[in-house]
Amino acid sequence: MPTPINPESSDLDKLMDAVRSITASMSSVDDLLAAFGLVDMPQAQKYGIMFGILVFTCTVVAVVALLVLGGSFKRIAEQSGSAETSVPDAVTARSGRPLLLERLLEASEWMMKTNYPNDDECATDQDFTNLTKMLLNVAPDTKKIKEIRALVDGDQGGDGTANANTSDGDDAQKEGGGGFFGFGGSKKKVTADPAKTNPNKEQTREEIRKCIPEGYEENYVKAYRKCQDKPGGATLSGLPEARFEAYARAYAACGTRTTTAYRRSYGRMYESVACKNHGTEEKFSSLFLSRPADLVGRTIRLEPLEVERHLDVLYNITSGDANLEDKSYDPNEVWGFLDFGPFSNPKELCKSPVFQRRQDEAAFAIVEAVTDRVIGVVTLSKDDPRNLSIQLELPIVKPSADGTVEQIEACFLLLDRLFALGYRRVQLTCDTQDAAGKKLAGRLGFTQEGMIPKHMVVKEANRDSNIYGMLNSDWDKGARAFLFKKLHGAKMQKADNLNNAKEGELEEQERVLAEKKAMKEAEMNKKKV
Repeated sequence: MPTPINPESSDLDKLMDAVRSITASMSSVDDLLAAFGLVDMPQAQKYGIMFGILVFTCTVVAVVALLVLGGSFKRIAEQSGSAETSVPDAVTARSGRPLLLERLLEASEWMMKTNYPNDDECATDQDFTNLTKMLLNVAPDTKKIKEIRALVDGDQGGDGTANANTSDGDDAQKEGGGGFFGFGGSKKKVTADPAKTNPNKEQTREEIRKCIPEGYEENYVKAYRKCQDKPGGATLSGLPEARFEAYARAYAACGTRTTTAYRRSYGRMYESVACKNHGTEEKFSSLFLSRPADLVGRTIRLEPLEVERHLDVLYNITSGDANLEDKSYDPNEVWGFLDFGPFSNPKELCKSPVFQRRQDEAAFAIVEAVTDRVIGVVTLSKDDPRNLSIQLELPIVKPSADGTVEQIEACFLLLDRLFALGYRRVQLTCDTQDAAGKKLAGRLGFTQEGMIPKHMVVKEANRDSNIYGMLNSDWDKGARAFLFKKLHGAKMQKADNLNNAKEGELEEQERVLAEKKAMKEAEMNKKKV
């Protein structure tokens, strides 16, 4: 007989009375199953139903726990009590937006002053735009480099080149020299005999230092000594300091505006490539003296695009005519999706946007490392340092180089340098019908952000464009490591991560100690006053 329910009781009491009336007639699980007509079911199905009920109960409990622990019920209670919504208005939301890192704000201001002092983005007659110069390696003038080598090694021969095995060069090392420049090296400094010292040596050294970029000497010394403590590989026979010099010149070449993590990574990569054997050491040492500003990778290097140096060869490899080992092809394979080209002669190519650049653009020739031949060109456009964004154009390469590791590394070198300088976003656009361009964007790790219909009119035809983006957060969290592993292998990628992690900890410790030391000195100065 069911228990009668008092109509004047509360809803909770009514619910409890109903539950008691149901459970009172059920003394076992079989009674519960009989109430639902399931008593005659097979045993396996009974267990299945019980398991389903258990999962449902656990799910409900988990959801309620998350709501309670997450504060949802508390916020509902607060809103019901105050009758005010917790959604901020537009002004409050804007004022609460997190600010950029100070490093990024300083980078934006520096780029605006350096690259666009007059806010002029029109075409330039300069050999290189300011954007191009900013992305190139930092280095002293080539002639001054030879003078420095002659000064350090003591070889005052007619051609100004140095012999690293001369006794004068050894004397320079004893004086704390080391490397090409004599800025760093042995930690034990031995004073040279005053009678044997050139009286004009220090004066000449100071004159040469005036031609050295700001911070270059300090970075060179720091990197040279760091590599002495921990070289990146085995020492080359007969060239004990080759690795120190290679790492130091690459580290210092990154300049003072890039992150230290980038300098370490670029330095170790350059060291491993340049000091692979005696042949590569000689080649890269010579290349450094002749073209110190080039961005160097494992399979290619990037040279700033020049008419005199690259026009003819770029025309030959993109004109469609047979060239060296490449057979003839349809030039529209290269120029079909671009608003310019093909060209009937080098003069037309020279007048095209490939060589006629605006101030907010930069162009680099892609030179294969093994053959020293130009295989294409990669450009940057729409530079916006105020918002720390820029656009990477699809590389223009000969068909045999399309989709190769050389093409990927050319983009990697630019992306790595851009994000190290402080850029927050790099954009890439391509025709929706350009299958090779879309594939390259995916291989580089770009994210498709959308599609713009009727974006452009290219060669009197409509072009719909896919928009891709790469953020600095994406680059740091995995995109860079993915490409680095693809280019240099898993072993070097792991070593790069470990080296950066360890060196980063040491730098942080040095920074904290320097701050404490400065605070103590400031307190002592106050007491003296």
